[in-house]
Amino acid sequence: MLERIAGGRAEGPFDADSLTEDYELGLRISALGGSGTFVRMRVDGGVDGARGGLVATRAYFPASLDAAVRQKARWITGIALLGWERLGWQGGPAESWMRMRDRRALLSALTLVVGYLTALIATLVLAASAATSRTIEPLTPLLVALLKINAAMLLWRVIVRGIFVARAHGWREGLTSLPRTATANLIAIMATWRALVRYVTMNPAASPRWDKTVHAFPDIKFTP
Repeated sequence: MLERIAGGRAEGPFDADSLTEDYELGLRISALGGSGTFVRMRVDGGVDGARGGLVATRAYFPASLDAAVRQKARWITGIALLGWERLGWQGGPAESWMRMRDRRALLSALTLVVGYLTALIATLVLAASAATSRTIEPLTPLLVALLKINAAMLLWRVIVRGIFVARAHGWREGLTSLPRTATANLIAIMATWRALVRYVTMNPAASPRWDKTVHAFPDIKFTP
């Protein structure tokens, strides 16, 4: 499959003009009729739950805010913006749905900003109501139902996140992953803005410039 994608090119199957070459490679494999499989395998070949370390690439996400924003901005630019431009919309409804999910970063960031502003305003209104004699208009039953549904879905997402982190990195990291959700949202908002500015100011005649970050790897000692 990689030979088919390369098509005899000296640089091979990976496109040097892509900011997210692994992501685009997966879509190109699918377009050629190939398929992919997510495999969770242990070192000893056992299935999940067996002894042995997971077969995986271990690398720390950038620890500083600036580096984290630059890293995520590159992903957003490559997938949500340039991916749309370079690969378009192909395949059936299921494929279009998945590509829409991949490219929803701009809408997600806007939703996060509106959500946090709404939470801040609601807090201020409640505080003002508690400090004065003025009452707040009750919420409509529909809005109450929507808030409950969203709260349940958010709780479910946070719990699943914590469980998976704990299984790979221990229960302490699993617990600290819960408050880190807010930090991740802040990074997403800042990265989306950076990605949008970079995309708008790009020179269409030149290759995209990589906003490269340094990867840090844990000191893992393997035993035979």
